Amino acid sequence: MNAWLRKFALAGLLGACLGAATPAATNRTEIDNAALGNEADGVNWAAYGRTFSEQHYSPLRQINAGNVSRLGLAWSLDLSDSNFATTAPIAVDGVIYFSPGVSEVHAVDARSGRRLWRYDPEVYKVAGEKMRASWGTRGLAFWKGKVYLGTRDGRLIAIDTKTGKPVWSAMTVDPDDRRYITGAPRVFNGKVIIGHGGADFGATRGYVTAYDAETGKQLWRFHTVPGDPARGFENPAMKMAAETWNGEWWKHGGGGTVWNAMTYDPQFNRIYLGTGNGAPWNQKIRSPGGGDNLFLCSIVALDADTGQYVWHYQVNPGETWDFNASMDIELATLEIEGKPREVILHAPKNGFFYVIDRETGKLISAEKFARVTWAERIDLATGRPVENPDARYPAGETLMWPGPAGAHNWQPMSFNPNTRLVYIPVVNLLGAYSDKGIDRAQWKAPANVEIANGLNFENLDVPTNAGSGTLVAWDPVQQMAVWSVPIAGIQGGGTATTAGNLVFQGQMDGKFRAYAADSGKLLWSFYAANGVIAPPITYSVGGKQYVSVLTGVNGSPSAFGSPHAQFGWQARVHAKRLLTFALDGKAELPASAPPALAVPLDDPQFKVDAALAERGQHLFGQKLCLTCHGSGAVASGGAPDLRASPLALSAPTFAQVVKGGILEARGMPRYAELSDADLESLIHYLRARARESLAAASKPSVRPQ
Repeated sequence: MNAWLRKFALAGLLGACLGAATPAATNRTEIDNAALGNEADGVNWAAYGRTFSEQHYSPLRQINAGNVSRLGLAWSLDLSDSNFATTAPIAVDGVIYFSPGVSEVHAVDARSGRRLWRYDPEVYKVAGEKMRASWGTRGLAFWKGKVYLGTRDGRLIAIDTKTGKPVWSAMTVDPDDRRYITGAPRVFNGKVIIGHGGADFGATRGYVTAYDAETGKQLWRFHTVPGDPARGFENPAMKMAAETWNGEWWKHGGGGTVWNAMTYDPQFNRIYLGTGNGAPWNQKIRSPGGGDNLFLCSIVALDADTGQYVWHYQVNPGETWDFNASMDIELATLEIEGKPREVILHAPKNGFFYVIDRETGKLISAEKFARVTWAERIDLATGRPVENPDARYPAGETLMWPGPAGAHNWQPMSFNPNTRLVYIPVVNLLGAYSDKGIDRAQWKAPANVEIANGLNFENLDVPTNAGSGTLVAWDPVQQMAVWSVPIAGIQGGGTATTAGNLVFQGQMDGKFRAYAADSGKLLWSFYAANGVIAPPITYSVGGKQYVSVLTGVNGSPSAFGSPHAQFGWQARVHAKRLLTFALDGKAELPASAPPALAVPLDDPQFKVDAALAERGQHLFGQKLCLTCHGSGAVASGGAPDLRASPLALSAPTFAQVVKGGILEARGMPRYAELSDADLESLIHYLRARARESLAAASKPSVRPQ
């Protein structure tokens, strides 16, 4: 065993020991293919989307549109030591499993909120620069008494649900590459499959890997884009895909990472992959001369037993915008033209809602569910978009809808088979793209984990009114919105829907809401004392239905700046929590400070150097500081607002944290490559932003309500 492997193995064992441990109750339900394929039994929520269909739908109806006004808090659990709280929980036999912090797993009694065990793989000790991929774990998987976790540093770990201790651990990536894991594994047929992220941060070639769920032995791997032709191709699919690329794409990685969506289809015994953007985003660099660049931004169907290619449908041929098909891939049976069709429902970043035949991969229909200007329509004869020629920024820059945030991001939509509607958290935000001044022939990915998109990247605060968010109920057969309601902020939480004619969604204003699934009428809301981005779940224990959701702001909402900072959540003030509700629940949240905008600090003796501040502005974006601390250094509650932090007033302390890594255990990455001049530039930038913000605050403005 080499030194690096010994290091991460030891960290995992220490984490298990520290995860103290009152053992959970013995699991009674065998979570296997039969359980995960059972749409009628709502007792457990044992997978990211509850069942293989990934519909985020529950057949439970004890809580329903007629009595949801009686829904009350049953208990809450503070997660004061966790920076990240956007995970979708799972619940099996009265135990909730979720992953706050940096790839931890907690097990909690669903009736009382008592923590049963905590497993910490101590990722910060082994992840290195991968800590900069500052998103929390989105979900877990469950199979026959084990819960499965993908870690930031790239491990896939099986944990015994009775003891909270690891059963096996497999390293799924190379320790020194750009790959990391934030997505939920999926389990089927005794296999567990995992992908990874990393296409935004360097030369990364995407793939997924399937392992034996009992032993962790690797069974098969499928790459999503072709590698260097001189080394040969892994399979005929890669040879075919290579014909759609130009130049020396493999030197840039290619991208196509499967960082979120994977769906198992038991009817056809296939796994559907939702692939991501190109590495770099800019196709003029990645594949000069164009080409479709398969399998970027695609749904790819594989044989679940062998990992062999079956079919693909590409959402954005020649992707060049950070669009991807990594949003939910949900399965349904719809009556189309008088006949039942087995279909995929998909609402990716690009703003079109797709209905695709699961057997053949052929497009059935596609229509805009949000404002879209990059393309006029999807040609149903060819399945290809009819693009706006300006969308590819041929003159060097363009503005278009949607932008890199997408019209729908990772927060899951849900499908209700009773209403036949899909509930989509929609983002309405313009995007700016520019590669003016970039020497495309000489461009290279950066040496460290940082932004690597091949575009001009400006770290600027987003105006408060720059965009909006909407919850849209979409009819996938008629391809039209049935109802929509505005939501607080640009990006709302994931949705879950039930047989009780309900849709649950949390929002950035700190309200967790329930709507009538058929009409969109607001039926109930609860003030959660923090923004709610995570998707909720519902399940039953002892015949009583519960609803659980995590609170806290992390990931993409943190990067928006003012549109979400306006709600006044502060990382060190407003607790992240796991909340659980039941009919006639009487618990109350612990006392919490009211939301308030961060108040920037100033040092009147500090003289800002404009040139250094401008350089610091660039570094702040390039080094991914904005993913937690906000664009324009305006934080939304995922991490401290550095304009208001005393840390940035002391150069020695700032250096200890940013370069020395003394807060790595709390999720703050180390930037060992930064020079003293770099640190000085960042301090000048933060002091400049603090003064600009203080000056703006002295003018009349609309304050958050």
